[in-house]
Amino acid sequence: MPFSLKKNVKIHLCLTLLLSTLLPSFVLAKSATEIVAESDKQMRGDASYTVSTMNIIRPDWIRSMSMKSWTKGQDLSLVLVTAPAKDKGSASLKRQKEMWNWIPSIERVVKIAPSMLSQSWMGSDFTNDDLINQSSIVVDYDHRLVEAQVIDGEASYVIDAIAKPDAPVVWSKVRLWISKDSYLQRKVEFYDEFDDLVNTMETFDIKKMGGRLIATRMTMTPADKPGNKTEMLTHEAQFDFDIGDEFFSQSQMKALRD
Repeated sequence: MPFSLKKNVKIHLCLTLLLSTLLPSFVLAKSATEIVAESDKQMRGDASYTVSTMNIIRPDWIRSMSMKSWTKGQDLSLVLVTAPAKDKGSASLKRQKEMWNWIPSIERVVKIAPSMLSQSWMGSDFTNDDLINQSSIVVDYDHRLVEAQVIDGEASYVIDAIAKPDAPVVWSKVRLWISKDSYLQRKVEFYDEFDDLVNTMETFDIKKMGGRLIATRMTMTPADKPGNKTEMLTHEAQFDFDIGDEFFSQSQMKALRD
C-alpha cells in the first residue's frame, strides 16, 4: 500500500474513532433532556388540577393535610390547603421565578426568597422547591443519561440532572429513574453541594386519572432522619383544560376557598 494511502487510512480511522467517542455522549445528553421534559409534561400536562392528602409521618405522630393544586405550563402553580382547620386557606403561588405564601391567620403574603427554597413546606419533608417549583428540573439543570435499570418492575432510564451554574435551585444534583413506558418518575434522589444524599422520593400505585397514568402515592424520605417520611396521596386529577394566567395571582391566592 502506498505511503500516502496508508496515511489517509490512518487519518480516517482516527476520525472515525473520535466521532464514535464524542457522538454518543452528545446524543445521550440531548435525549436525556428530552426524556426529562417528557416526564414533566406527563405528570402535569399543559394544565393540571389535583386533590390530594399529605401525611407527615414521624416516629411518634402523624399529621395529615388536604390540599388542592393547579398548574399551567412550567411557570404557573398554585397550592391551597383545605384542611385541617388551623391551616385551611394557606396557599403557595409560583409565577415564573417568583414565589409567595399566603398565611391567612395573620393575613399576610410572604415572598419566598431563593434562600427559603430549601425550607420545609408546611412542616413536611418536601421543600418549597419540591412542591411549587417542580418544573425547575427541566430548565435549571443539565441532563445526562447514566444507565437503564428496572425499578418496581418497570424498565427505567436513570438520568443525572446537574444544576446549571448560578441556577436558583436547592439541589446540586438530582438523580431520576423515569419509566421507559409511561415516562413517570418512579424514584428521585436529591443531593446537596457536597454530593451527599438528602432526600429520596418514590412513587407507587400507578392508575389512570384524568385520562392519563399518574402515580397516586408518592413518598419523600430524608436520608438522615430515621422514621421520618411524608406521603402524598392523589384522589382526583384533571389535565389539559383551559385556565387563564390571571388565576395564578396573589388576589386569587387570598380569595380561594374550599
